[in-house]
Amino acid sequence: MTTPTAVHPAPARIHHASPSRRSTVVRLVALMIGPVLVCLGLGLSYLGAFHNPQPHDMRVAVVGSSQKTKVLAQTIKDKAGNGLDVTTVPTRRQAREHLLDRDLVGAYVPTPKHPELLVARAGSNSNANAAQSVFRMVTDKQGVPLRVTDVAPPAPQDPNGGGLFFLLITLSVASYCCVLVLAPLEKVLGMRARAIMGLGACLAVSGVGILLAGPVFDVVDHSYGSVWAMSLLYCVGVFAVGLGLQTFLKQLTPLVLMGLFVMLNLTSAGGLMSPEMQNNFFGALHSFWNGAAFVEGARSILYFDHHDLGSHLLSLWLWLAAGVLLTLLAARTETRRKGVLGPESEADEPDARPEPEAAVLLSHPGAELFEATVAEELAAAEREDR
Repeated sequence: MTTPTAVHPAPARIHHASPSRRSTVVRLVALMIGPVLVCLGLGLSYLGAFHNPQPHDMRVAVVGSSQKTKVLAQTIKDKAGNGLDVTTVPTRRQAREHLLDRDLVGAYVPTPKHPELLVARAGSNSNANAAQSVFRMVTDKQGVPLRVTDVAPPAPQDPNGGGLFFLLITLSVASYCCVLVLAPLEKVLGMRARAIMGLGACLAVSGVGILLAGPVFDVVDHSYGSVWAMSLLYCVGVFAVGLGLQTFLKQLTPLVLMGLFVMLNLTSAGGLMSPEMQNNFFGALHSFWNGAAFVEGARSILYFDHHDLGSHLLSLWLWLAAGVLLTLLAARTETRRKGVLGPESEADEPDARPEPEAAVLLSHPGAELFEATVAEELAAAEREDR
């Protein structure tokens, strides 16, 4: 009688992840952190800038020089607290001049039967609405209607005054996309060639922008040349900053440019919400960021007789100067790197160069992980066949 042979289960194979596989997994996880950071940055910036608009130190005036006018102004100030900065102006004409000089956002002319509020919606629709809400409460207590007069209305095809802000979005995204398009050519083209290509792209982007904002949609209904020149200055400044940063930041460049020219730039530009309606952080950015300089400069050209245009142009030129300085430093850094590495260190043997399609596949972050997995499965299959 044959004794049955005991069958012992094969010992389980223990797979140990190779160092290269672990590093690939780490790289893949690091890549997926990017979208999370974008979500965090956009949420903090846009919700932080727009979630609870409240006026602070908003400059308004009550028109008149009598004691009754001064008492009314002080009463409004006491009730508004830090929300309003209330003064008095002797005449309606002077109040209108202050509005056109952008020293005030609203001026209230008290009369027993026909009180009037002067605003300048082209400067900020949100400010005009806030001033209207404040003084409408005053007239409601008196039981009389409030008449609102707009001394600087926006273009007829842009009644809410948001067109310049959307033009800013168009120019911003297109300008830093030029940086991302040229980034892979860093080893093929020198800094000078990339800068010339970028300048040409900025000329095209600013031209398309003014064409759409002007004749196509009539957001800009005059002074096309001046607004186009400011658009070009803005685009070149954004591109120059991005081109200079690309050399130092490499893969982090898209995230940093989004932070500079989307998260912080668009939220502080004053296009949809004025700095007087935002918190102190975004209000402070509005005073020197390039997006705010473009929006306020364009408003100055179109609606306010070039008032304070020089300060906005200075801001744009300073951003461009910073971009040029970064680009020069980047060009010097690239030259130094090429001198240290030498031309032969970057060149492979002709026979060892992969085809373009294969190069793309082998450079994919998941290629190493896929190759290691396939190798382990083949080795396991060979052991089972033996």
